This record gives sequence, C-alpha cells and structure tokens, in this order.
Amino acid sequence: MENLCKNYVIAIDGEAGTGKSTLAKSIAKKYKIVYMDTGAMYRCVTLEMLNNDISMDDVEKIEKMLDDIKIEIRNDDDEDKFFLNGKDVTKKIREQKVNDNVSQVSHIPIVRERMVELQRKLANGKKIVMEGRDIGTNVFPNAQVKIYLTASAHVKAKRRYEQNKEKGINIPFEEIYNNVVFRDNNDKNSNVAPLKKAADAFELDTTNYTLDEVENIVVNKIKEKVALND
Repeated sequence: MENLCKNYVIAIDGEAGTGKSTLAKSIAKKYKIVYMDTGAMYRCVTLEMLNNDISMDDVEKIEKMLDDIKIEIRNDDDEDKFFLNGKDVTKKIREQKVNDNVSQVSHIPIVRERMVELQRKLANGKKIVMEGRDIGTNVFPNAQVKIYLTASAHVKAKRRYEQNKEKGINIPFEEIYNNVVFRDNNDKNSNVAPLKKAADAFELDTTNYTLDEVENIVVNKIKEKVALND
C-alpha cells in the first residue's frame, strides 16, 4: 500500500458522547501517533470569551480576541494539558459553564475558520489522529482514514453521567440528557461545518459496544488503509 510509510490523518467524527476522544487518545498512545483534541481548542476559545464577557454576536471583539489568543497543547506524563495564554486551563475548560456554551461558540464562522487554520498547521507533516465533528468533511477532506461514530442519546447521556461521577461532578442525568440532545441537533443543523458523515467514512453505531470493542473494530478498519506501529 502506498500510504504505509507516509504521514497520514485519521479523522474521527461523530456525535458528542460517542467515545471519540477516548478512542482517539487510546489509538494515539498505543501506536505513537499525535493526538489532537479539537474540541478542547474550541473550549479554550469559549473560556476566553466567558472570561472577557464577549457576546457571541460581537464579531469585532471575537475577531480581536482570536488575533491575540494563544492556545498550547503540552504533553505531561502522557497527559495532554491545555494552556490558554500561558495558563493551565485543562480542568477549567471542562466546567459546566463551558459545556453550556461551547457548541454555540463552535458555530461562529470566524471561530471555526481560525481553528481550522490552526488544526491544519499543527497537523502538517505528522501521523495524526484527530476527532471532532467536521474533520473528515471540512478540516481534512482528503484524510486517509475517516471514521464516523453514532450512539443513542440515552446511552451517550449515561456515559457522560458516569464520567462526571468518577470526576466528582454532580450534574443530574436529565440535564445531561437534554444537553446531549441539544448538542446533536445544534451540530447537525449548523450553517457552519455541520456534523455529517463523509461519503467515504466508515460508520459505527457504538450504542451496544464497549469502548474496547469499538477500538478493536476501528483499529482493524484503520489497518486496512495505513500502517500502525504494533
């Protein structure tokens, strides 16, 4: 296969709560591929807007903020940490106020445009696995591997609820479920890079699979396209 010795992009798209981040991180760690958490990048922008009370319709202030913002991803003891203008915001970008606003922020055209530019720049010349909602359709339409994950809203909310409990975050299941449904509708009906399956993507409904089962299925599909370092 031509791609065996070349740099490549593995694009994992799908709905929130389908396990995209967990899957991408695991593949990156096992096969020594660069992992890029695009969702965290949008969360950094969201946090900066909240910190500065910038309205989502104030294009002028948003553009100025994007001109000045500095987002860094540093790996510390096999853990990716996110720095916003020099400050570690790894935990802050997962707080509820960011959760409640990140979907809307990611639909702002100028934000999407700037983040896509940054993602392409960071991925240049690397073997990389990247997850998001439009990686295979917009950011890297020529990605060598495209995966699209789905799951039922109830299962996605349950997964998020369990993850929050493990982290000591107490958010009612109903609130999480409503947020999942909102995110899905918002992402799929967006006028800016909507969530949709690329024509050449492999689609997997993860509702009835464990994370390990999903990973095994996806890794086998990836190996059909590119060489992974076993």
